[in-house]
Amino acid sequence: MTGNAPNNEQWAELEMAARLAARQAYVPYSKFAVGAAILDGAGKIHIGCNVENASYGLTNCAERTAVYAARANHGIQDVLAVCIYTPTPTPTPPCGACRQVLNEFGPAMRVRAICDGEDLIDTTLEVLLPGAFGPKNLKNAS
Repeated sequence: MTGNAPNNEQWAELEMAARLAARQAYVPYSKFAVGAAILDGAGKIHIGCNVENASYGLTNCAERTAVYAARANHGIQDVLAVCIYTPTPTPTPPCGACRQVLNEFGPAMRVRAICDGEDLIDTTLEVLLPGAFGPKNLKNAS
């Protein structure tokens, strides 16, 4: 399964999982709930939500929560796709920090952002983070 783009059924599952994950968001300050679902190379879906903190810099985004939980709980090595849901009229792409973390586990991954409206973002991480620094750079260092 590694290297394959999600099929329509997997996208539907990712979208549902991201929507459900947003319900678990802890957002007492911004009230901006975000849910994320990632598809790993084994075909499993892992979810995350954003978790805010009174010390704003310690807030964690949904995308990073999904990756960190999948790594900690299941030892994932690669991510094929991520779906991000925001309860907004237009979709919201991942922030720069999330793009960098996603790059660590899937530089060629598909990225889809959905919302309550009909618009969506459907792209790749390579488009969102061109010229990214990542593990490939360290493998080339001597």
